[in-house]
Amino acid sequence: MSETPLVAIVMGSDSDLPTMQGAIAICEHFGIPHEVAILSAHRTPLAMAEFAQNAHQRGLKVIIAGAGGAAHLPGMIASLTPLPVIGVPVPSRHLHGVDSLYSIVQMPAGIPVATVAIGNAQNAGLLAVQLLASHDPELLEQVIAYRQELAATVTAKNQKLQTLGASAYLQQQ
Repeated sequence: MSETPLVAIVMGSDSDLPTMQGAIAICEHFGIPHEVAILSAHRTPLAMAEFAQNAHQRGLKVIIAGAGGAAHLPGMIASLTPLPVIGVPVPSRHLHGVDSLYSIVQMPAGIPVATVAIGNAQNAGLLAVQLLASHDPELLEQVIAYRQELAATVTAKNQKLQTLGASAYLQQQ
């Protein structure tokens, strides 16, 4: 991207990219300059440490880190950066992401990681945008408009349900 990235979206493996696409899409929707990288807490610990230690000096404001299984990436990055870190538990084959959720959310006092629902990188992206919007009135207006669009979508669906009834509504889905 041509602008200095404000959000970094990192993951432990390329297999996490489909899950993390939700955060990427939100950054793109709001026009937030971002970068995307694969960093492994276990396979590339030195690269991960260098990234985390230098992130704030490069102009980043928020880091979204997705990881599955042992899911150490968000916590390890949080331990090495002063920036807010949002963890995304990536669904795993055997435990469906519960292991990842527990690993990310159970951080020790002093090293917080904001954690979203299993597989919900879209909410991680939205939380990053809201953090940025807390100091950017124009972006805050975009967040408010986005919320209004969500409400309008739900209202329209309810009106359709009330008009058609449940059976007909389901048949059109």
